[in-house]
Amino acid sequence: MSENILVERDGFTGIITINRPEKLNAMTPDMAGALVEAVDAFNSDDGIRCVVLTGAGDRSFCAGSDIRTLDDYDTAWDFRNRPDYCDAIRALLKPSIAAVNGYAFGGGLETAMTCDIRIASENASFAAPEIKLGWIGGGGMAVNLAHAVGPSNAALMIMTGDPIDAATAERWGLVSRVVPRADLLTEAGRLAATIASRAPIAAETAKLNLRAAWEMSIAGAIAYERDLQSICFATADALEGRTAFKEKRPAVFRRR
Repeated sequence: MSENILVERDGFTGIITINRPEKLNAMTPDMAGALVEAVDAFNSDDGIRCVVLTGAGDRSFCAGSDIRTLDDYDTAWDFRNRPDYCDAIRALLKPSIAAVNGYAFGGGLETAMTCDIRIASENASFAAPEIKLGWIGGGGMAVNLAHAVGPSNAALMIMTGDPIDAATAERWGLVSRVVPRADLLTEAGRLAATIASRAPIAAETAKLNLRAAWEMSIAGAIAYERDLQSICFATADALEGRTAFKEKRPAVFRRR
């Protein structure tokens, strides 16, 4: 692990902190590699049921790639095939929450959008500023932003590169809620604990289902959902859920 990627656990919740506040948590290739390691560890850990991703400090969640490292690639093809931090988070099997404090710019915005749920502090701001430097985002910017805020708002952000504030992000649907900065990690932890208390296989399957719904026809998505439902229904946790309901007690799920 890199000292710039901190990994913790709080009960069933895994916490990843991008820890380079003096550089606005801008990402380097080494940090991307450390994110891959963190995700791999959480994916293989049955004791982790939800993951919170945040940035250290008050100023920035993640300002995207460290621009000074981009000239280190010998060719554009090397750049295209680099280890990508958005892909690292996209590989996470567990439900994920982005707790966005301060700037979520460029790859930082893409990383936040790769998470399943986003909450933001009041000082958060969001931008796709790559066009100001001569390129566009490459970590899912267009598809994720268009799904999150609609085609016109996505075009506005991508074609101007200008930021939007937290209130606008909430109004457009980019984030689910905005909270005071001091409450951000508490709120993210509370939400993660709620998700972690649900049936873990069902939660992971819901993540798959939501992603597939973006890409499939309505008929195909419903058929796929029904298949996933049947898989969940056959688990020991589903039996426990039904039994607990009949016995009028809280269910105890074991990811089985």
